[in-house]
This record gives sequence, structure tokens and C-alpha cells, in this order.
Amino acid sequence: MHFKNDGAPDLQNQYGTYDFKVYNVKAHDRPDFNGIQDLVNITIPQFNFRIGYFFNNKRDEGIELNYDHAKYVVDDWQTVRMKGSAFGRHFDNDTILDPANFHFEHTDGANFWNFNYVRRWNLLKSKNEKYKLNFIGRAGLGFVMPRTDITIFGNRVNNNWKIAGMCANTEMGLRGEFWKHLVLEFTGKAVAADYASCLVQGKGNGKASHFMLAAELIGNIGYQF
Repeated sequence: MHFKNDGAPDLQNQYGTYDFKVYNVKAHDRPDFNGIQDLVNITIPQFNFRIGYFFNNKRDEGIELNYDHAKYVVDDWQTVRMKGSAFGRHFDNDTILDPANFHFEHTDGANFWNFNYVRRWNLLKSKNEKYKLNFIGRAGLGFVMPRTDITIFGNRVNNNWKIAGMCANTEMGLRGEFWKHLVLEFTGKAVAADYASCLVQGKGNGKASHFMLAAELIGNIGYQF
């Protein structure tokens, strides 16, 4: 992870110039599935949404817009290597990540938005074609739009959402179609996300960058016309 701010200190930018990297950072997701029962805040848990169109051609191809509301949380109290400069001094040492001084997360969403190419292969179907079992594959590119909640130098800011970089994904699994309209899918997905410019202390007051790989198991229920 890389944190950088080139601005001079003022009332809005009290920390001035800093430029340092944090190496070998460990992080985890936060499913928050206990929030499913909260209908007012139903988007709190991790979830997946997609809308698309099949061309009904010989190759059974389609396109879709896919959104993953994933979460990313840096582990507190881990020991990491920090190297760089801040407050006019240089450092290169092992540091324990005390959340009172440093914490980093995208829990209002690491938020992968992807535009996917889709293809399905039929495995089984009933004589009247009301019931089908398909193998489905997807691949695509897109952008990340996280809301970064960060504590740095003891000051916490839950920043606004921002398009912060690019992502790519590939996905495959099984798709069941019932009565021609109801759809159930169970898939595995791999995502590579490059967060090149996350907000730190608000717009214009530093940026953070990091790269992550993610693996997802997804269950979808949907409707097709």
C-alpha cells in the first residue's frame, strides 16, 4: 500500500507532505450477513447484482453490467514494514498497526463494476425446454468505486465514493433455468483490482493506492424475459 500527499500543510491539510509504503499487508472481507434481516439497510451485506442481455445466437453469447458490493478490511494489530517519510523525517522499520493511529477499509464497498462478455453452454434440458442446466462463463473489465474509511496519523475520515482504479474478472459455474424465466446460478469468480487513487483525508488531501486479488463464491437468483 502506498500513501502520498504532496501538498503544503494548511487548515485543510494539517499533515503536509508524506510519502510512504506499507509492505505485506494482510486484509479480510466482512460479509455482514447478519444485516440481511435489516430491510431498511438491506445493502449492508456483501452482495452481487447483474443485468444483461443474451443475443440468442448460435454461440449463445451475451453482455452484462455486473456490480459486486465486496468489502476489504486491513487487519488491525498486525506487524508490517513501513518505509518512507512523514513529518519531515525518514523511516524504514517494522510497525504494529494500532487502529487508533492507522486503519484502512472499504466497508461501504470495495465496489467492483464490470462490463462482461457472457457465454453459456447447455448441459441438460427437458423435452419441452422449460427446464435447462447450463454451464456459464463470464469475463470482463471495469472500474472500482470504493468508499475508503481510513484512520491515518490518528485522524479518521470516512471519505466519499470515488472511481479509484480498474478491475478485471473471470467467472464460471452452473446456471439452472426453470419454467423458462426463473434463474438460479452458483459460480466461482476471480477478481484483480488496482486501486490507484483512493481518497485519504478528503479530496485534494493525499491519496492511497493498493492492489488486491479476490476470490468469490456467488449464488444468484434472477428472472429472464
